[in-house]
Amino acid sequence: MRLALPERWSVQRIVQILLAALLLFVIFKGASATLSEGKFTAAAWKSLIVTGLALGGLYALIAMGYTLVYGILFIINFAHGEVFMSGALSTFFVARALNDSGFLNDQPVLSIGILLLFSMLVSTTIAVLLERIAYRPLRGSPRLVPLITAIGASLFLQNTFRGMFGAKVRAYPQIELLKGTVDIFGFVVGKSQLLVIAGAALLVVGLFFFIDRTKTGRAMRAVGEDKEIASLMGIDVDRVIVTTFAIGGMLAGAAGVLWAINFKQVDFFMGFVPGIKAFTAAVLGGIGNVVGAALGGLILGLLEAVAPALLLTGYDVPSPNQLKDVIAFSVLVFVLIFKPGGILGSDEPEKV
Repeated sequence: MRLALPERWSVQRIVQILLAALLLFVIFKGASATLSEGKFTAAAWKSLIVTGLALGGLYALIAMGYTLVYGILFIINFAHGEVFMSGALSTFFVARALNDSGFLNDQPVLSIGILLLFSMLVSTTIAVLLERIAYRPLRGSPRLVPLITAIGASLFLQNTFRGMFGAKVRAYPQIELLKGTVDIFGFVVGKSQLLVIAGAALLVVGLFFFIDRTKTGRAMRAVGEDKEIASLMGIDVDRVIVTTFAIGGMLAGAAGVLWAINFKQVDFFMGFVPGIKAFTAAVLGGIGNVVGAALGGLILGLLEAVAPALLLTGYDVPSPNQLKDVIAFSVLVFVLIFKPGGILGSDEPEKV
């Protein structure tokens, strides 16, 4: 006589439940120890939350590029982190020239606008070239082919920028207007952090409006649903796909400048880790879902900023902040285990 567990109590399900219970126990024990010992003041927690919001805004902007492309072509553009890097690193030389001339601090608002536009132009150009050269010829290929191509394109861009601009980390010119802090409802916010949070929020809201209210946005949604039917309706599918890459590039370029201003340094490798984290944010929110990308970015940023202090300090980890990347990438693993479709995505298997 064979004994079998009901389907809902399969071995995989039991392992998931046990893993979830263990995870909750570890989180509860670490958080309770940290809070009971009072190792952080209220001001410190507020500072961590502000840092998380700024990080989350940046991750959201980059994650939008992943989710837009996936929503249209169902491919993961792993070169998107290098699109982000290309804008940030290119604007370093513009920022340095503006700083040397005195214009950067004489006209800080205009200078920030110039840096944003230049970065968005460079990143958009790189993104469009990637679509034309690397991805368009591969349409209809097995999904593994564009995935490998994306990894190759990422390495190509990294080494191209390394060869052109060198491997050293460069200090990004600082804008005097963005030095110091402001007090907002009891939260002490760095001016550069405020720029990042406000800029990211405006761009995310602008993207929502564009996709929901404009003719091009509706065309993007139609192509994402069914390319063939969209083409029969008179929509230029190729143009929509190029536009999608361009929008993702623009957002990545804006994120690149905001990142450089906030963290004050750039290098050829700066896009790799943030790019993977932004991909994690897209998966967390539900890749292919624009709102999910924004939500995932915000959650991941807050987790990365707050979780090391909240969870690891209670275990007397000497340098908990050094493990923030471990926490970020653990999120990706646990999301794929417990909810592969993400928070706002669907877990239904895709028909092939």
